[in-house]
Amino acid sequence: MKTYLLALVIVAATASTASAQISDDVVRIGVLTDLSSWGRDNSGPGSVEAAKMAVEEFGPTVLGKPIEIVSADHQMKTDVGLQIARDWFDNGKVDAIADIPNSGIAIAVHNMVRERNKIALLSGPGASSLTDELCSPNTVHFAYDTYALSKVTASAVINEGGKSWFFVTADYAFGQQLEKDATRFIKELNGKVLGSVRHPTNTADFSSFVLQAQNSKADVVAFANAGQDTDNAIKQSGEFGLVQGGQKLVGLLMFDTDVHAIGLQAAQGTYMTTASYWNMDEKTRAWSKKFFARTKVMPTMIHTGVYGSVLHYLKAIQAAGTDDPAKVMAKMRELPIEDAFVHGGKLREDGRVIRDMYLARVKKPSESKEPWDYLEIVKTVRGEDAYRPVSESKCPLLKK
Repeated sequence: MKTYLLALVIVAATASTASAQISDDVVRIGVLTDLSSWGRDNSGPGSVEAAKMAVEEFGPTVLGKPIEIVSADHQMKTDVGLQIARDWFDNGKVDAIADIPNSGIAIAVHNMVRERNKIALLSGPGASSLTDELCSPNTVHFAYDTYALSKVTASAVINEGGKSWFFVTADYAFGQQLEKDATRFIKELNGKVLGSVRHPTNTADFSSFVLQAQNSKADVVAFANAGQDTDNAIKQSGEFGLVQGGQKLVGLLMFDTDVHAIGLQAAQGTYMTTASYWNMDEKTRAWSKKFFARTKVMPTMIHTGVYGSVLHYLKAIQAAGTDDPAKVMAKMRELPIEDAFVHGGKLREDGRVIRDMYLARVKKPSESKEPWDYLEIVKTVRGEDAYRPVSESKCPLLKK
């Protein structure tokens, strides 16, 4: 009987080992980010650290195999980003790519990931087309998108009387998509768009663009850009007196790091929508303080998105017993998303993570009680109300 029981244990252990299949005996995640250009502060080194923190929280191994984080700088150039991704897949044995700020680069890599049967864990890009007409079974869009940003912010500002709008828009995929999505919601709410102007990315002088916005006499000047472009545009709007002249400023994509760079004096009163904020509760504060100790900045929603997406990916591998992309993606859709910043999140078939979003207003200097105490959370918007509903989607994966 003892021999029989021992044999059963050996067979069970062998079967368990056989079912746990990890390609190349390592789970390798590449953080493709901006380490040197205008998106560095809101993604960049912080995204790399966030991925490492996810691994540390999960454990150093998954299914008994080591987890490795590698990183590279795409320099905000599509050809550079594609070359890095190709080399990672062909030579670096990378299983999943995370972050990818810049929607143009993200769309290109997202297409390559589908072709190579890998996984994309996107928290940096915003283009809502990634989970609409361009949707893929291999992509997770984790943090935010242009649909949710524009819907939540436009609704709030119009309700406060901001009926006429003028856009200052970055001239690439993300900025164009953000303006398009926001325009739709403005018109649906009986607002109107008086005009827009497009600028190249990494622009230092916004004076001509700001003057056009000022001369439009629009109630609202909306910045459909990101990173240092947003910082420079809002700073120079303050210098030209747009707020003093009665115009509202809206950052359609702003981060805590942008407010830090602009300063409360210039940014106060600006509306923004975010997927996370460091000072929400004890768990977010504890995680953010650990992050701050490593990076000297509080986390943006891109950073918390990298952390959350990598953590959820590792949980899915554990649950699936393999790193096979199809099986892992199935588990990512099956498991609820739970981390320090997301509770009860859900990965939809189109790749969109449905999670709560937060409308925020930048505090006045007198309202800030401690360093990085920049935002007042005005409203929590349920994920089901913030993101594109299935009924509007062009994604064929939702039509099955």
